[in-house]
Amino acid sequence: MYSSVIGKIEKAKRYAEEKGRVTFSSFVVTFRGENDDHKVEYNDGNLTCTCTFFPGHGFCSHSMALQRMLEEMLPPVEVPQN
Repeated sequence: MYSSVIGKIEKAKRYAEEKGRVTFSSFVVTFRGENDDHKVEYNDGNLTCTCTFFPGHGFCSHSMALQRMLEEMLPPVEVPQN
């Protein structure tokens, strides 16, 4: 019994190191910014944020920070060009 648990723990450690195994399809997080909390939502390849900068630009420091944090677990999100 314990050998199977040990095997599962080792497998979990290996999976945790291989972030490319996980791809998010949707989620909502609360990002604690310097001035306020903001909801950042990811849905089918699109990030949105409730901060005032995001609507006019299609990106913000919160969405870009989240992309960096999750690295290869998110498919590439295009930043609109002005």
